[in-house]
Amino acid sequence: MTKELWINLPVKDVNKSREFFSKLGFTLNPHYGNSDESASFIIGSKNIVVMLFAEPAFKNFTRHEIADTKKGTEVLLSIDAESRAEVEELAKKAEKAGGTVFGKPGEHQGWMYGCGFADLDGHRWNVLYMDMSKMPKG
Repeated sequence: MTKELWINLPVKDVNKSREFFSKLGFTLNPHYGNSDESASFIIGSKNIVVMLFAEPAFKNFTRHEIADTKKGTEVLLSIDAESRAEVEELAKKAEKAGGTVFGKPGEHQGWMYGCGFADLDGHRWNVLYMDMSKMPKG
């Protein structure tokens, strides 16, 4: 059975994206390629791997066109937060690092608190704190 999940994303400038995600607090992955063509990060305690590839390299191995994130969303990447404060902190870090907050931190459905931001290449990220004690039953 599968042991790991790797999320691969195309980026226009690997070095700028590496800097962006480092400013968010993502951990640079020492086990996979980190070069001008790629960067690898580990996210969370489950060690999800996010691989960033220069667009030409990404296009070469996918053999497919890259989605235009200015016209549509190809995926929403969701990460959890341990608190409302962490949601707010990540939103501030993303904006300060050059990203765009498209969903300001706020409460949703009475038990979730989250925000949404786009990275330098327009990939959309959702940060969510869930208060399980308030989650509707059923």
